[in-house]
Amino acid sequence: MDYSKARHYILGRMEKELPPDLLYHRLEHSLDVLQAVEKLASAEKIGGKDLELLKTAALFHDSGFIFQYACNEPVGCEIARQSLPEFGYSSRDIEKICGMIMATAIPQSPKNHLEQMLCDADLDYLGRDDFGKIAENLREELKKHGREFTDEEWIAFQIDFLEKHVYFTRAARKMRSARKQENVDRLRKCIRWSHSVSSLP
Repeated sequence: MDYSKARHYILGRMEKELPPDLLYHRLEHSLDVLQAVEKLASAEKIGGKDLELLKTAALFHDSGFIFQYACNEPVGCEIARQSLPEFGYSSRDIEKICGMIMATAIPQSPKNHLEQMLCDADLDYLGRDDFGKIAENLREELKKHGREFTDEEWIAFQIDFLEKHVYFTRAARKMRSARKQENVDRLRKCIRWSHSVSSLP
């Protein structure tokens, strides 16, 4: 199993083939998820082959966007199934990777520890200081794909998403839950301010 060659292959494809209107699900997001998964793996003491499978899944999890926007996870799995045998991944390895990819579809549905870790890494930004900037990239991307929000609708959408979301792993909860709650509180202040301004005579 040659992870470095698989990484080089999929990063090269995504750099050339991802649509330019992906302002959130772009190459940088996959690299961000890879970095997050490495931090979680270290904290959760995951290493060896499991770590290589996890990192491979992180790199491939949004590759389906090359071909379609909605329901891209099965397409990403197909890319993995077609390409990873060239790099020495067994069919069993690939099915584990596909399980991780499919688990990231919203609403997330992880069935084992590795799937939980990729899900947490995929939404790592919810509990970070750069949440606002990344969320705005997502808003702009959704607008380009036909889903537009007013400012108030967007704030309400984010609050709802963050409050329903849970981190699955102990490491992610420890690293991100407090900051995620701060992000919710900040959004709630924004919506209260918006309501008070709109009620002015």
